[in-house]
Amino acid sequence: MTQRNKIGLTMNSSTVSAALTVRPVIPRQTPQALAASFLYSTKDPYAVRVLFHVSLHEPVEWVFARDLLAAGCENHEGHGDVRVWPSAVSQDGTPGEVLNIELTSPFGTAQFEASGAEISDFLVRTYQLVPAGQESQHIDVTAELDDLLRQTP
Repeated sequence: MTQRNKIGLTMNSSTVSAALTVRPVIPRQTPQALAASFLYSTKDPYAVRVLFHVSLHEPVEWVFARDLLAAGCENHEGHGDVRVWPSAVSQDGTPGEVLNIELTSPFGTAQFEASGAEISDFLVRTYQLVPAGQESQHIDVTAELDDLLRQTP
């Protein structure tokens, strides 16, 4: 059975997804809303996938640790490609709980603001599906090894 709530969050026995609005942070410009899909699956229990819908073509996908996203709701977390931190006000001065997500690739760096409450709601649902510390129980090690061995020449 699939459950849906008012922010576009859906949950079934193996996945949680949330259709959220994020705002790119661009200095000296008014942020424009951008659609993003946050996805979690028991098939990859340590990770969160985020699809940024930037055009009519394929979305831009980032994958990073669920624990990084959760820790970033409380403190400045991450180094390298993904950094996450909370703030009490958005870049344009709007008050409210904001979660900042900064992504770095060889092509550059992008920073986004998202609703801290909506991300927290998404994370609560992921931990209902797979509690912290129980991720390894959802990984089929034998199947993963078989896949790796099949790919080896």
